[in-house]
Amino acid sequence: QVQLVESGGGLVQAGGSLRLSCAASGTIYSISTMGWYRQAPGKQRDLVAVITNGGNTNYADSVKGRFTISRDNAKNTVYLQMNSLKPEDTAVYYCYSNLKSDYRADLRTHWGQGTQVTVSS
Repeated sequence: QVQLVESGGGLVQAGGSLRLSCAASGTIYSISTMGWYRQAPGKQRDLVAVITNGGNTNYADSVKGRFTISRDNAKNTVYLQMNSLKPEDTAVYYCYSNLKSDYRADLRTHWGQGTQVTVSS
């Protein structure tokens, strides 16, 4: 069984910063891609940033230059550093991880429970 536990959300003023963390635990053989999505009220869940196990990254246009994704493979943890936050960044942020629980297993996607980020104007 695999769990993804997120932390670091909260309330911040526009222009401020937050750092989200997401740690994967449980029966893990290998992890490939990790990343973050977000979902604002009444909207679909959108990709924010993704990082491969080799460190390649990709970002949504709306966060480029403001957000930085990173990972610590030894800790099975992915981070999202969010700077210059805007009210439109307000959403529930979900981390995900594509991983194998066993060398014979298929790659599966696991999700965190979500953490609220609220940016006040």
